[in-house]
Formats: sequence, C-alpha cells, structure tokens
Amino acid sequence: MAKEKFAIILTLCCICATGINTLMAQTPEWKKGILVDEFIFDTAAFPASHAPTIAETPAGLIAAWFGGTKEGYNDVEIRMSRLVDGKWTKPVSIADGIINDCTRVATYNPVLFQVPGGDLLLFYKVGNMVANWRGWMKTSADNGLSWSQPIPLPGGFLGPAKNKPVMQKNGIIIAPSSTENDGWKIHFEISADTGKTWHKTNDVNNGKTIEAIQPTILFHKDGQLQALTRSKQRAIMQCWSKDGGETWSPLTKTNLPNNNSGLDAVTLADGRHLLVYNHVLPADSLVNGKGARTPLNVAVSKDGINWYASLVLEDSPVSQYSYPSVIQSADGMVHIVYTWRRKKIKYVKIDPSQLPAKKIIEGKWPVFKGYKAPPAGEVTDD
Repeated sequence: MAKEKFAIILTLCCICATGINTLMAQTPEWKKGILVDEFIFDTAAFPASHAPTIAETPAGLIAAWFGGTKEGYNDVEIRMSRLVDGKWTKPVSIADGIINDCTRVATYNPVLFQVPGGDLLLFYKVGNMVANWRGWMKTSADNGLSWSQPIPLPGGFLGPAKNKPVMQKNGIIIAPSSTENDGWKIHFEISADTGKTWHKTNDVNNGKTIEAIQPTILFHKDGQLQALTRSKQRAIMQCWSKDGGETWSPLTKTNLPNNNSGLDAVTLADGRHLLVYNHVLPADSLVNGKGARTPLNVAVSKDGINWYASLVLEDSPVSQYSYPSVIQSADGMVHIVYTWRRKKIKYVKIDPSQLPAKKIIEGKWPVFKGYKAPPAGEVTDD
C-alpha cells in the first residue's frame, strides 16, 4: 500500500511539473519573468489617472498617482492604494490643491519614498501650471494609513520631479529634480536629515542646448552615480557624479531613444540596472521630440551604458502606456506601476532572475522569436 501511495504521489508531482514546464514554455520570450500583471482598480470616481509612484513599506506595497477630470483641472488630487492580502485597496485621496476657501488648483506627480526605519514620505506638486508649481510633502508613521498635514518645501525646492529619491550608505538622500519655467533643466535636492532640511545642486544643463527633465538615479560599484533623464533630444540623456551627487558631469546622449516621456530605473541587488521606458525614436520632424508613448519596454544593463532588451509590457498602437515607476522589494522582486491610457494604473510584478537579455545595438530593439511589432502608435496630445 505504501509503495502504491508513493507511486501516486510521484505521478501527481510529475504531472504538476509537466504542467508548469508547459506553461513556462508557452510564455512568450518578451514576457518571461512577469508574475503579476493587473490593474490597481477597475472603476473609480475620477475619469483620468496619471503619473503613478510605488514604494515598499514595512506593511507592504503602496502606490499613488494623480487623478481627477483631467491633468491640470482643479479637482485633480493625489490618490493612493495599498496592496493588502494580494489585493489593491479602493483608491482614496491623500492630498489636494485646496489653497483656501476661494482657491483650489491641481496636484501633480506624487513621489513616495520609504525612509529605512522611519516615516513614509509623499512628495507632490501644487499649481495652476507647471511653471509655477510649489513643492509639498506629507509624512506617514503608519505605512500610509494616515498622513500629516501638508508641509511646504523651502522656496525654490520642488522635491523629486517624478522619480523616487535614493538613499546612499551614509544616509544622505538625493531627490532627482527638474524645473520647466526657464527651459527644461535638471538638478538634485539633497538632505542629510531624512527630509527635514535640504540643499540643492546647480543646474546640470542650461535648458536651451539640451532640454531635459525628470532624472532617475542609479548606483555603480565604483561609487559613481548615474542619472538618466527624459529629453526633447530624441534620446535618453545621462550624467554622472563622483562625489555623492553634489556635482554632475554635462548631459550626454545614451544609445537609447526617448519620446519626450518619463522613464524610471533602479539598481538591483545583484548590481544590474533595470530601466522601464518607451523604446520609441520620434521622427526628427516632430515638435520637441515628442513621439508615441507606446510600446512600454524593460531593459537591463551591467554598466549603465550597454543595454539589453528584456520585456515588452505594452505595445498596442492605441493611446499611451507611460510614466513608469519601479522599485525592487526586500524579497528581490521588481515592482512596476505605470499609466494605462490615462484611465487606469497598471501594476506588474517581475522576477528579475528570469529576464531574457538581448543586446540593443545602435538604439534598435532586437528581434524576439514570434514577436511582431504593431504599427506605430499614435502621438497623443496629453
């Protein structure tokens, strides 16, 4: 009897293993490593959503974005959802642009950052137009369940423009920032006391020869920092720092295209760098280098210079898939949120150990067996 039971168990194990192997074999190469692919919400009281951010708290993942009638409208507020028991909670408002009883303006570009062993920080912007944004911050001591009153950032400081701050080994936080009121310029805002006080670097570019915003920061084994940025130059731009972010090299082009849309990246625990972006080269005739915000891609690199294609998250030619935010959690998994057609927020969980890697040569996305790229996507107005 014992031998029969063992044989049955062994058979079932073989069947399960065969099923799993078959399922893995059926996964397209350009989707390998994706463990979860879902919307954070299906329906909401607000019609438009954009610019998500994600962080890991001691209680789990939390995401935020701005949502309302449409970007720039005064009913646009910062919305939030938490991942609890494998499900995203109903979106709630955690910040608005109410100035006083008579004045209300839009909110923009939230950025979440979990201080190790400390509070969860929320940075966001308030204003009736980008040129006169004011930077604000809120803090949470209970993993996003409740929030402090709004805290204005010092005059001239915006906080992180779109992408998460990073903390160096010495505890210094660097917030990648940018301005758009006198050309597109990037700079970095630095805090040695977990966000209580700040100082900032000089502008890296003059906003005229090269127009760039919304940097994201990577760590290198030799101690250097690398920033990748959105630009109007039809390419992802880069700059480097050898002194912990206080000074930066001039901006130069990478070999990756940019469609004048946001991107984000993270340095993984194994030393690789992972980038989420639209691999789109706009026609040189398009104004300000603006191209379609589709497809949405993932690439990896060991040195931040040579990049390898890994995933195509979205490739429909309809609408846009944009403004990704990416982190790696303590368990080694990668988590990405992004705007889906300006209507919803998408969440993707990835096992980075399973990612394929095909070298990107001369800025061209390589061929994946069985993958056929759709027609060029539409260039949306927003």
